[in-house]
Parts: sequence; C-alpha cells; structure tokens
Amino acid sequence: MEISFSNLRSKEIVNLFDGKRLGHLTDVSFDKETGRVLGFVVPGPKKMFRKVDDIFIPLELIKKIGDDVILVRLDGAEPTPAKANAAEERERQTYARYRKVERE
Repeated sequence: MEISFSNLRSKEIVNLFDGKRLGHLTDVSFDKETGRVLGFVVPGPKKMFRKVDDIFIPLELIKKIGDDVILVRLDGAEPTPAKANAAEERERQTYARYRKVERE
C-alpha cells in the first residue's frame, strides 16, 4: 500500500487502549541506512505552562491505517524509565518557574 505524507497528515490518530485522540501526524521517522519507516511522531499533550515532548509511535504499535483515522495501541508503558524518572524528578523539584532549594 502506498500513501503520501500529506494523506497521512490529514488523518487523526486514535489510541485503541483508552480511546483518546492523540492529534494529527506531525512527522515520520526513517532509518537513514535502509530507508525504512521507524514510526510516526505526534504532538504531546498540551500543558498550561510546560513544554511537553512529542510522542513517538513505533511502527509495530500502529494497528490500522483507515480512510480517516490511524489506530495505534499505546498502553501507557511506552516511555522509557530514564525519561519517566527524570520527568518525575523535575516535577518534584520545580514549583512554577522556581526551583526548590533544599536546606540542610
């Protein structure tokens, strides 16, 4: 099946695990040596005062590309532990724009 990037970009991405709409495709990731598609990139959830990283969806988790939606299966265990722990640590240490200072 051949499909253009502009066609992919117009489709909404829906998570089969929880039914959430993830938004529209913003980028496609390729392997430089082989030219194979590695996965899709969608914008992360919006937070009020924080910049949120984009979500990478590996090709193995893409279940179906339909006429108007792309169905994926993200079950919440996708972020790598290092990134998840770093994000939790930053959240614990940061209040609004100011960093928490530990006193001895």
